[in-house]
Amino acid sequence: MLTSFPDRRDRQAFNEAYNDPSSGILAHRKSVSQPKIAGPLTYTGHDLVASDIKNLKTGLEAAGLKDGFVASLSPGSCARVANEFYKTDEELLYACADAMREEYQAIIDAGLTVQLDDPSLAESWDQINPEPSLEDYLKFIQLRVEATNWALRDLPREQIRLHVCWGSWHGPHTTDIPFADIIGSVLQVNAGAYSFEAANVRHEHEWRVWEDTKLPEGKVIIPGVVSHATNVVEHPDLVADRIVRFAELVGRENVIASTDCGLGGRVHPQIAFAKLEALGEGARRATKRLW
Repeated sequence: MLTSFPDRRDRQAFNEAYNDPSSGILAHRKSVSQPKIAGPLTYTGHDLVASDIKNLKTGLEAAGLKDGFVASLSPGSCARVANEFYKTDEELLYACADAMREEYQAIIDAGLTVQLDDPSLAESWDQINPEPSLEDYLKFIQLRVEATNWALRDLPREQIRLHVCWGSWHGPHTTDIPFADIIGSVLQVNAGAYSFEAANVRHEHEWRVWEDTKLPEGKVIIPGVVSHATNVVEHPDLVADRIVRFAELVGRENVIASTDCGLGGRVHPQIAFAKLEALGEGARRATKRLW
């Protein structure tokens, strides 16, 4: 059973640091109230998602671009709130899937890609006390994978991407589950692309999972090559090295370079733009090396 954020094993191990406001662990995080489910879930965000779509398409047109994506919450992450209505975990997840499908459909119908943000697949590992066995945890996230695929049924895979991460707060993350332990579950999601953290120091070494994991035909990976976890701006040559490493394992045509997670709210906007510039220049340098 999921516990609260303060009960995370990472927070228990570094309780002094977490409770010190000068440590920077919870920097840039604004206090928010948490919702709870007290009745049947229905989707009410039609006007809001329409506004997001309109704003994005206007920006893309102004920049002379066509392709863009809108991030949307996955069923598994949607279900990580207090539940006072649904009797079982499965019932809750499928109610979330049915509600969120309307948002996915709206984004896809607008000709855009939907990115399902799903930290629940990896991050929940640290939010279960006591620590579960890997077998039990894989069963726990399998239900989330199945609910996600239910929400995605009959939707075009090429307009769907999945984002997996271990949480964007600036903590030690020593209790993160290894990517290799969940990669099989992640790849079961019916998406055309998979986004994941690959630039922060806790997970950069995990590029090696692609030495032993075959990327399914027709799919791509979107590794983070600049990170939200540090104010240090990555050098373009380091960015290029990271891109080339993945390209040599899964094929250069199957890699899209990205950020670990969204930069907004994690680093200062001036630093975020510098990181994006490093990302672009690093991609150009990687392209010269690969072609």
